Amino acid sequence: MLTINNEIKERGLTVRRLAGAIGAEIKDVTISPDLPEETIAAIREVWLRHGVVFFHDQEALGPKAFADFARRFGEVTEYPFVKGLAEAPEVIPIIKLEHETTNFGGLWHTDTAYLDSPPMATLLIAREVPPYGGDTLFASGYAAYDALSEGMKRMLGPLRAVNSSVKAETTKTREDRLRDSARADAQDIYEAEHPVVRTHPETGRKALYVNYGHTTRFAGMTEAESAPLLDYLFTHQARPEFTCRFSWRPGSLAFWDNRCVLHNPVNDYHGFRRVMHRVILAGDRPA
Repeated sequence: MLTINNEIKERGLTVRRLAGAIGAEIKDVTISPDLPEETIAAIREVWLRHGVVFFHDQEALGPKAFADFARRFGEVTEYPFVKGLAEAPEVIPIIKLEHETTNFGGLWHTDTAYLDSPPMATLLIAREVPPYGGDTLFASGYAAYDALSEGMKRMLGPLRAVNSSVKAETTKTREDRLRDSARADAQDIYEAEHPVVRTHPETGRKALYVNYGHTTRFAGMTEAESAPLLDYLFTHQARPEFTCRFSWRPGSLAFWDNRCVLHNPVNDYHGFRRVMHRVILAGDRPA
């Protein structure tokens, strides 16, 4: 590896680290489903190390090619609540219109933790962005776990958490899209129980795996009993030193590891339109 001006030359990629705990931009790559296998392997290695990677200037990547590129990293799967695009059903539109005041998924969460096997990863590409605002924050579950005291780690180790699709503040962020593009086969409620501390199946690292958007209580406890500790963990995992912030422009692409990364799209651009396309990759049961 060769470091020049905060950029690392690594396996044919130019990588710029964005923050201490999480995030890196990969430069000088034109995303395509036909990238050589060695380039895909290099991107995956950087992604596993940094949790989320970003690319700019990918406007030419159409919806079908976007899904096909994602497929190079895993099995593309569908989102349970919102229909995909007609020309690429695996691609979900993430939209906030000019008159809307609530943004889709606008709180700290990991994607669909209420499923028995939540997604391994999410890829998001910007199609239209507001003139200002609309950034996304990302947080490292690794860093959040590593910073806990040994006593807290011992206490959390055996605990499991219940995650639900109907946590009130989360369902509010879906309402606009469910009105115009809901899936006919969506269930009313999805619920799953997962370990509070998750071991990453590829890196072997431990990550704090609860999130404000979906985690309702600890298994075997009531919501009231669980609330004090969960509130502490939700605040802890979003500490600034565990995060990075990404500013979008048309054609920007983010690819994050849903097994160890939380995200929070900032809702600070009322009166403007923001259109993103999302693909999710199937994951395994957390352990």
